[in-house]
Order: sequence, then structure tokens, then C-alpha cells
Amino acid sequence: MKYLDDLNPNQKKAVLHEKGPCLVIAGAGSGKTRVLTYRIAHLIKGGTDPFSILALTFTNKAAKEMKNRIEKIVGPDARSLWMGTFHSIFARILRSEGYKIGYPPNFVIYDTQDSKSLVKSIVKELNLDPKLYKENFVFNRISNAKNRLISPIEYKNNPILQEEDIASLRPMIGNIYKIYSERCFKSQAMDFDDLLYNTNFLFSEHIDILNKYQQLFQHVLIDEFQDTNYCQYLITKRLAAVSRNIFVVGDDAQSIYAFRGAEIRNILKFEDDFDELSIIKLEQNYRSTKNIVNAANSVIDKNKSKISKEVWTDNEDGELISIKKSFSDNEEGKIVSNLIFEEKNRNQLTNSNFAVLYRTNSQSRSIEESLRRIGLKYKVFGGVSFYQRKEVKDLLAYLRFSINQNDEQSFRRIINYPRRGIGQTSVNKIVTISNKEGISLWEVLERSSELLGSRINNLLLPFKDLIISFSNFSKNNDAYSSASHIASNSGLLKDLWDDRSIEGISRFENVQELLNSIKEFVDNDENKEKKLEYFLQEISLMTDQDKEEEESDEFISLMTIHMAKGLEFPVVFVVGVEEDLFPSQMMISSREDLEEERRLFYVAITRAMKKLYLTYSSTRYRYGMLKDCEKSRFIKEISPAYLDTETFNTNRSLVSNVLKEKKRNLSPLKNVFKKNSNHKISSNDINELNEGMNVRHQIFGVGTIKKIDLHSNQKKAIVNFKNVGEKTLLLNFAKLKVIK
Repeated sequence: MKYLDDLNPNQKKAVLHEKGPCLVIAGAGSGKTRVLTYRIAHLIKGGTDPFSILALTFTNKAAKEMKNRIEKIVGPDARSLWMGTFHSIFARILRSEGYKIGYPPNFVIYDTQDSKSLVKSIVKELNLDPKLYKENFVFNRISNAKNRLISPIEYKNNPILQEEDIASLRPMIGNIYKIYSERCFKSQAMDFDDLLYNTNFLFSEHIDILNKYQQLFQHVLIDEFQDTNYCQYLITKRLAAVSRNIFVVGDDAQSIYAFRGAEIRNILKFEDDFDELSIIKLEQNYRSTKNIVNAANSVIDKNKSKISKEVWTDNEDGELISIKKSFSDNEEGKIVSNLIFEEKNRNQLTNSNFAVLYRTNSQSRSIEESLRRIGLKYKVFGGVSFYQRKEVKDLLAYLRFSINQNDEQSFRRIINYPRRGIGQTSVNKIVTISNKEGISLWEVLERSSELLGSRINNLLLPFKDLIISFSNFSKNNDAYSSASHIASNSGLLKDLWDDRSIEGISRFENVQELLNSIKEFVDNDENKEKKLEYFLQEISLMTDQDKEEEESDEFISLMTIHMAKGLEFPVVFVVGVEEDLFPSQMMISSREDLEEERRLFYVAITRAMKKLYLTYSSTRYRYGMLKDCEKSRFIKEISPAYLDTETFNTNRSLVSNVLKEKKRNLSPLKNVFKKNSNHKISSNDINELNEGMNVRHQIFGVGTIKKIDLHSNQKKAIVNFKNVGEKTLLLNFAKLKVIK
């Protein structure tokens, strides 16, 4: 059993746990995956039949990785494990036993899009207002009900749920839920939530089936236990009711999915259901430096609902956590990108060593733009890049078509959005006539009375008038006024606002973020031309897809903090750590909500291995207005002993010297900075640089060359700058200017 030699005392205690329920509280970076993996391997090594082991995870990737690790220890026997996600394991059970509740073995599984399409069809059949009964909102309402094991009949008989629906002007959701369930059953289909809901129903209604699996599964193990919802926990508790061998691993401090139905009480109150419970705490952190670990502890200690533990590490003290303040979110992006560039050069790091984390997806915009400007490759996780998001592309299509009515792609995108009764058949007819007559789509619209039928003509008239009004407005107003006018009068903003689901709110925020970027463009004194066409011209280079190889893993990771859970990076930036943004203004109405936000901040901190930056802005564009911002209470909750609060040495005039890259074919780092007329520059030839020379850098200011190396492959110099101290620079990129 050499594998046990890799474990610390508490990890070994968990792996060797004999019988009965066991709760392993695994602090961040404490090696929980190793413990769970070795626990299963140890059971098999000890003679337990792998067919009798049920191991549940939340991702297929985690299940696959654990099974591979176990197989390396115990051999092919690992392939007989019941290991997978809750949904995959329960689907497997339902394939065998679903006939008991009326489903054949080959039942269909609807993905989220299938489910939403069905909801959309039902809303249409019931002649309900599709703007009020948006499929996202209705589907999420049904999903939440299923996760709480509320049937359609119980939903309609629940006075609280009915009052909520009436208050939201959607009293028919219960009826939609009923019809939706009937249609799924008629189609012999289950959605993702049904895989849980129907497994629970199967076990409740057919005790013989429950007994069969209780006898089969002698050991039930659950990863990320703090993320389980009510339905998941109830099923697994029932399965372990006979053997009592339930082994769960999790961290209450990382419970961040309440919006998906996760119940933190499952881990906090686990002992109430299993009074003979053994509790083992994994408190040694192997991931992060002492300063990062201690800072995280000082924050999470403020929560009242928690399991007491003290995470610690034997790692080095490491650097203090850097707090960086900026004037605006746009400048925040520039600061982050410049710091990444500096860290890469100084510490010989690669792009993959960095992650930028944010509270909401819309925050990626300023980061993306700044990384593009200096040629740093990145990848946005958990969704598409900001300018590729549907709602952003929809508004951009309106803006482009208002400027250029010959833009066919924009025409296709907006002709029936928001809906105006112009179907695909009509669009195809317009395109066919355009091609046949050799005229633009807009010319077809202008001649619609003679080229198209009266019905289509009548539908197109309001759209034509709308575009003409947008075109005239944009000629006489700046980019922001034009974009705001178009967003409002097209109906796009209202359409997004009416969808109050989590996804709908996120989409509305993304459009507001686009408008914010246009306002920044107009407010920037360097942009002499303020009209809409110039803004569209500027971003056209940014939205053009990178043609470089897609397979490279050398990118900076951009993602929400929720997406980052379970990951780690040597250098982490957490941006937008401001009141009302983080914690979110929508999540501070109760102590429970605030504590979840604090756990989210704890997760963000503990993603960092070596270096952590927290950034916040004193102003931020929100809904087209420049708002004053305040540093988040969460920063204030970190013990000052672990903080370096020196702000980044920059100001408006200095940052304004960073130019947007205009030409696609230029080297990524070429022509990024303007020449500053305040200094007499005699040369920019690297070979003329010598030790002792006074030089100027467009970001770090004036400094003196202390040491220079012109003979290696990477010519570099150590420069002592007056304001920021010593920096090691690659001379091919630094663009130093000699000051005489």
C-alpha cells in the first residue's frame, strides 16, 4: 500500500475510515480529490466489490480523471465502479427500471435547448404573451420546482407559488408546467431535472427497486457535497440508509451555487441525519502561499453559518496580496494587461499561468480589449467572448444596419428581432428577389409594394421607417446618443429587460456594458470623431476572429469566479471588487445571501497559488452613466497584515497614451504607444542603449539603465524607474526612448 505514503495523517485517516457515515471537510487546496480517489482504491484493495461502490461527482471530467487514477492503483477492476455524475448514474438506473413509472429503456433526454423550445411552443399554443412568458424564465421556474420535488399538481395547489406567479403577472406557469410534463411523458422524454425527479419518484413509489439498489451499493461516496440540492441529497441518503456507509467530501466555505438550487444545509446539518457520523478535517493547504491562505481565512471567518476549521500551509510566505485601484473599468483593464505583461517578462511565465476572474460575464469586455491591444492571447470560459454574445451581436447588427443598409448579415439578424411577424420564408423571398434583380436587400424593401405581396409589404413598412429614422438620427448625434436611441426604440432593450431570469438579467447587463464602452469612446478626448461609424470601425478589428491555431493552450484564462471553482493558477487577478458589484447589489438583502457572496470571494482568493491581485475602480460606467464606486467590504475584511495597498503608478494622462491598434497586419506589440512630446527623443535604436542612460517608458515613466544585455537572444535591461522601482524589460518590446 505504497499509495498511503503520499498522504498526511488526516488524509490517511479519511482513506482508512472503516464503516459508517463520514464527512470529510476539505479546505481549499487540501487534496480532496486524492483522498476520494485513494479511498475508493483502498476499498477495492481491501476486497470490496467495485460493482458495490457508487461514486457521484458533478462533472464527467472529474469522474473520468478519478477513475483513471484509481485504475493506475487497482488495475482494470476500477472499470466496474458505478462512478459518474448524478445525472449519468440516475439515467443508467432509469434505463433499467424506468418501465416501472411508464418509461421505456430508450427514452429521450432533452437538453436545455430542447426543453426551452417545448416551453416556447406551449406558450404559443396557449396564446400567451411570449414577451411575458419568456421560455428562459418559465423553464427556470419549472426546473426549480422539480429540484424541490414539487409536482405540477403540487405547484398549482401551492398558495405561495401561485401568489408569486400572480405577482409577476404570470399566473399560467402552473398550467404550462402541467402541459410540459404531459408532453415530455407523451414523447417518452426526460429533461435533465427529470433524471433526478423521476429517480426520486421511482424510489418513493417502488420500494422493491429502492431495496435492490440499497443492497447493491454498499458504499456511497459524493464529491463536492456542498453543491448538492435537496433532490440529490434525498436520493443518496435513501440509497445509504441500509449500509450507512456514506462518505461525503466537501467544503462549506466553497458552497456558491444556491442560485442553482444547492443547499448548504446539506453539509451543515449532515450530522442530524447520521448521528454516528465521523468528521475528518483536511486543513493543510498544498496550493497557496501563507499570505494567500491566511488572507482567505480572515475573510471567511466573518461568516456565521460555517463549520469551524483553520486552513494552514507549510508553503512559503510569498508575496503580499496586491490591491490596485483604477479610475475606471477601462483603465482597470489596461492595468491588468500591463501587469500580466510585466509579470511574464520578470518571472519568465507563460500565458497559461494567469487567470482573470470576475463576478459577472459583462466585466470581460474591458479586459479583452486591453489584452488585445498588447497582443496577449486569451480565452473566455463559461461563454463566448463579449463581442460574440448573441445580445451584443444583435445590437451591433442594428447599429451597423443603421449606418449601412447594404449589410446583408445585419439585415438577416434584425429583420425579425424583436419579433415583427416576418418569418424565414419572407426573408428568403427578399433575398431571392435581391439576387435575381441584382439589387440590395434594402432596395427590395424600398420597392416592396411592387416586388412583394401586400401582406409582407405591410409588415415591412414599420421596419423601413424605423431604420430610416435611425439612419437620420445617427447622422446628427454622437455614437452613444445614437446607440442608446437605437437600443431603446428598436425594442431590443425592452425585450431583454422583460426576461427577469438569471440568464435574461445577464444578457441585459451585457448590452448595457456595450453601451458603456460606446460612452467611453465618446468621452475619450483622443477620439476626435464621435459618430457611430467611427466606433464601429474601431471595434471591427477587435471582433475579427483570431486566425491563429485553435489548439494552443498558451492563453490567459478569463472566467467568472463560479467557473473557476476547482481550478488553480500561479497568478490570479480578481477584478471589479467593488460594493454593489462584488458583493452583488442583488445579493445583499439577507445574511444568507451575503455569506454566499463572501464564500464566492473566498473561492476567488484560493484559486491563486503564488500571487493574487485584487482590483477595483473608483468609477464605472453603468447604464450609460459614469458612477462613483466604493471599494468592496470584502477587501476591508482581509487582515491588513496580508495586503500591499500600493496603487498602480498611473494616471489619466499616462494611460490615455495607450492607443488602440488600428492595423491587422502589424506585429501585436508594435505601435501600441504614442510618442510623448514632453521628452526630447534622440533615438529608439536598441544598440545605442548603454548603462547609465536616462530613458523613458510609456507606462513606467522615467528611469536609469542599471544593467543591459545586448548579446543574448532576448536583449534585455534592468531599469530603475523613479516611480515604480526596478523592472526587467525585453528591449524588443519595451520601446525605451533615450532622454537627452
